[in-house]
Amino acid sequence: MASPALRDAGVAFDVEGVRGVDGVAELRRRFPEARVIELGEAAILPGLVNAHTHLELTLIGPPPSGGISKGPIRFVDWILELRSRAMRVVERESQTRQAVVEGVRQSLACGVTAVGDIAGDTHASRAALAGSVLKGVSFGEVLGMAGRAGQFEARLAAAIDRALERPGLMAGIEPHAPYSVDLVNYQRCIEAARDGSFPIATHLAETAEEAEFLADHSGEFARLWSALDAWTPGVSTFSGGAIRAMHSVGLLNLPAVLAHVNYVDDAEMELLAKGRASVVYCPRTHAYFGHPPHRFREMLERGINVALGTDSAVSSPDLNLLEELRWVRRIYPEIEARTLFEMVTMRAAAALGMSDRIGAIREDSAADFAVFRARSAEPLEEILESGESAMQTWVDGVRVV
Repeated sequence: MASPALRDAGVAFDVEGVRGVDGVAELRRRFPEARVIELGEAAILPGLVNAHTHLELTLIGPPPSGGISKGPIRFVDWILELRSRAMRVVERESQTRQAVVEGVRQSLACGVTAVGDIAGDTHASRAALAGSVLKGVSFGEVLGMAGRAGQFEARLAAAIDRALERPGLMAGIEPHAPYSVDLVNYQRCIEAARDGSFPIATHLAETAEEAEFLADHSGEFARLWSALDAWTPGVSTFSGGAIRAMHSVGLLNLPAVLAHVNYVDDAEMELLAKGRASVVYCPRTHAYFGHPPHRFREMLERGINVALGTDSAVSSPDLNLLEELRWVRRIYPEIEARTLFEMVTMRAAAALGMSDRIGAIREDSAADFAVFRARSAEPLEEILESGESAMQTWVDGVRVV
């Protein structure tokens, strides 16, 4: 998919975007007045794109005990622990803003210049992100089911509020998940996305228990609703699992972002392949919960667009997208480095609907770069093996790291 790498080459750019990509001699001829920045032995990559993250959870604390080091933790127990921590925060808006600022710092440090961010406290989170240099989509999180259905309208209104949009940062809608938004309200979100041309995302097939809950409102998610003391009868059921449910309401026919998709059978794979949605695999979060091997390689083979994301710092050690790449490489050493980097550049940009400006270095693209030390003939392999972070990060032609 990606263009071939250029050696002994450079990029001519200004704050408006890339003006040329070529050999050094040719660039000097074309742009004789340009200021020259010598990087030495380095690789210039497009700014990396984290297609699914929760910046506002960066300071809420480390992942609860369990996970990668101590064995899988039950997903509902994790949600309840996360909720308990959130309820203990006194200055919630202030902490949300501080958490986003820290999440932005971690992102830029590893070469990330754009994110698909999930904003629970939409105004505070979006305001902090809008005040940063990061690009991407701020997906306002929408909830609405059973005893919590009353919050749906206000959350949807917050999600589609465009007041804090700026060039390179869009507002989006995220009906949270099939266990927290009923199918009627999913349809409302889809209609809003279509009517307003908003990007849309959701957490989907993150756990095996979603199918059971959709079918008869039993199992682990029934336990969650019981703990919340918020269940009310009358919510419609759906047999066939979360992916088929999303197909039934038309979400798969949109260029939606589907976070996780850890559980998918062959027939569901066919539905994804026929649709327009992208999948975001979050490797370290996937390992933390002890899910079976992700089928992202088969998805790629079937033509499904798959990107990588970090998820949050409450299910992963940090927001270092490079470590997600390295984690995948350790598990699947046969995967080419080029394929992995496509999943955090051009594929991730496509998932967010931003391929026209980010995810690749070409004339008229944004001047967003991640620069890495590279001395070998295989710079992408060297980046994966080195354990190093970005040497420099540039956004809109300005060095920010």
